[in-house]
Amino acid sequence: KRVGWNDDPARMREALLQAGLPEIVNSARKGLDQIEAKENQDLRCGAPQADPGCAVKARYIYQVARGLAKEMVYAQILAGFEMASKDPRVVGLNLVMAEDWYVPIHDFKLHMKIIDYLHTVYPKVHITLHAGELTPEIAAPEELFHIRASVEQGHAERIGHGVDVMRESNPQALLAEMAKRNVLVEVCLTSNDVILGVSGARHPLSMYLKFGVPVTLATDDEGVSRSSMTQEYQRAVETYHFNYAQLKKFVRASLAYSFLPGEELWRSSGSPACEKDRPGAARLSPNCEKLLSASERARAQWALEKAFTDFESKF
Repeated sequence: KRVGWNDDPARMREALLQAGLPEIVNSARKGLDQIEAKENQDLRCGAPQADPGCAVKARYIYQVARGLAKEMVYAQILAGFEMASKDPRVVGLNLVMAEDWYVPIHDFKLHMKIIDYLHTVYPKVHITLHAGELTPEIAAPEELFHIRASVEQGHAERIGHGVDVMRESNPQALLAEMAKRNVLVEVCLTSNDVILGVSGARHPLSMYLKFGVPVTLATDDEGVSRSSMTQEYQRAVETYHFNYAQLKKFVRASLAYSFLPGEELWRSSGSPACEKDRPGAARLSPNCEKLLSASERARAQWALEKAFTDFESKF
C-alpha cells in the first residue's frame, strides 16, 4: 500500500504501520536469519574443522539511505527503529550516503526532526550518525552544522567522521558538550584523506583528544577506501606519533561505546567491579564475576583485556 507524505511525524508513523511496515520488518528479520544460516554453513560452524570466523559475534546497524525522497527516508528510519526494538542482533541505526549530495543537505533538518520524534517513541534504540564528513570546498558555510544537530537533535551516541567540527559555530562549546555527553567519534583517517583531502594537522583528531571526546579509529567502507584496521592504526602512529597506551585507549573505546547490552566494564562512577582482578586469572572476585555474568559488553571488554595481557606477556 502506498503512503504519501504527512508533515505530522506521529501520523506518518501510524500510516506506515497500518500500511504493512511490521510485515516488512519481519521479512527483513527472516532475511537476516537466512544470511546468518548461509554464513554458518560456509564457515562450517559446529563442525570439527570450523573456521575461526565462527567465534566472531556479529551485531548490525540498520542503514538508512538518506539521499532518497523524504517519505522513503522516513519509512527506512521507522523500519530501523522497529527492527532494533524487536531483534537483539540489530543494535541501532545510522544515516548513510554522501552527506554533501543535494537531498542529504536539503533534507538534513527534516531527517533530524524525524529521528528526534521517533527517539521519543523508541528511547532504548541506539543511534549513531554519519555527520560532519564535509569541508568548505564541498558544502556552503551555513551547512556546516551537522555534528551539533546530530548530537542535540538526532540524539547520536556516536558520530561517524566528524571532520568539520572546527567549522561549526562555537566549536569549543560543541567539543565540550560531546565530551560531557560521552559522544564517541569514529575517526576514519584514510577515508577522510582520500575523499575530503583532510589529513595530518588539518584533521580534528587532536582537538577531539584535547577536549576529552571519546575517539576510536575506523575504516569507513573498506570496499571504497581499500583500508583495514591495521592500516588505520599504522597511519595514526606514523602521522600523530601515538604511543602504545593511546592505541589501547582507541581499542578500548570501540567496546566501551559499542551498543552491546549490559553495564560497561570500566564505569566512570564508583570503583570498577573488576579493578583488582587480573584478566586470565583462574578465580575472580565476586563483584567481577557478577558483572561479567550479567553484561555482554563487560564480557567483551574483559576478553579484550585478556588479549592485551597475553600479547604484552611476549615482550
